[in-house]
Amino acid sequence: MCGRFSLVAVSQALAERFNAVLPRPIKPRYNIAPSSEVPVIMNRSEEKFTIARWGLIPPWAQNMTVGYKMINARVETLQEKPSYKMPFKLKRCLVPADGFYEWKKTPEGRIPYRITLKSEELFAFAGLYDRWRDPEGNEVMSFTIITLPPNDLVRQIHDRMPAILRKEHEKVWLADTPARTLLDEILQPYPAELMQSFRISSMINSPSNDGPELIRPVKSGQTLLRY
Repeated sequence: MCGRFSLVAVSQALAERFNAVLPRPIKPRYNIAPSSEVPVIMNRSEEKFTIARWGLIPPWAQNMTVGYKMINARVETLQEKPSYKMPFKLKRCLVPADGFYEWKKTPEGRIPYRITLKSEELFAFAGLYDRWRDPEGNEVMSFTIITLPPNDLVRQIHDRMPAILRKEHEKVWLADTPARTLLDEILQPYPAELMQSFRISSMINSPSNDGPELIRPVKSGQTLLRY
């Protein structure tokens, strides 16, 4: 799964990378957790970012709490589960990030790792979005991040990884591309040789912590995982 990620880029860099306008300035986020509001690019409005809540809330949901159970959508069931079937066809989005976190199970406990591109550049997760209205009629935009089997790097830490899009595939993901093409060619594990991972502080465990110290490598022992 993907339960935490980061987006520490300043507003100008984010706007330039994705050629889209932000509705308001954003601050660096080192520990984005479920229910956080973050900028995404939706397939019907590629020229601008929309602020959306992490954790998909289907239109028929009784309340927002269902979003906590829908932060990830498994690629294997995108065309089966009612909550994802229609968004996969019509409501796809880019979720900008510069890293994500996973926890490796060890005899000493769960050890957190930060995973990024080797270039440390911004990238985009493949996401789905939807609209929900609360009892007062207020609209809430929400999204989920697609996950798939891991590449050889992430497999050393976890049995799932988020779907990171190649830059040249971002427009394809947002276009009216047939589902079979997306599943066969686009929604594939990002190349392990282009990624890196290193152990970080357990401070990442608490969503209330959100600072640059969270992304610094732990200096004790061999912390870098290599492909």
